[in-house]
Amino acid sequence: MRAVVFYSYSGHTKELVSKIKEKYGYDILEIKPVEAYSDNYDEVVERAVDDTKNNYQPEIMDLDISKYDELILGTPVWWYTVASPVNTFLNKYNLKDKTIIPLVTNGGWLGHTIDDIAEKSGSRIKDAISLKFDGNKLCEKEKFEKWLKGLGD
Repeated sequence: MRAVVFYSYSGHTKELVSKIKEKYGYDILEIKPVEAYSDNYDEVVERAVDDTKNNYQPEIMDLDISKYDELILGTPVWWYTVASPVNTFLNKYNLKDKTIIPLVTNGGWLGHTIDDIAEKSGSRIKDAISLKFDGNKLCEKEKFEKWLKGLGD
């Protein structure tokens, strides 16, 4: 059984998750920090630098992923790796017997995000995709549509 687990700060990742839900009807589980991040984007970017350097893991709301064997994991890139709430998720849950399909959104460079997901989860990784946004516009719509279609195979 497959579900989408995601964190989205600016809404880009959530936008793509909604298209997956619309097409396939998968269960959607949102990673929510107990303490919400600031609405000030510049503050969050500045904080993310320190958070990623220090392997910060903010407290997140509990999720029940026990019935799923595959997880599409949506995350924005924060300083070349997963967003801090996703870091918490990867460290909090036993994911070794699950397959993870990374869905990574970024505004520039993917960095080592997918490698970090594999290392921290200990999971089998397949069909990973990284998609670039320029401002609020998805730059690689055709790439996403092809990947989305392939999820049903």
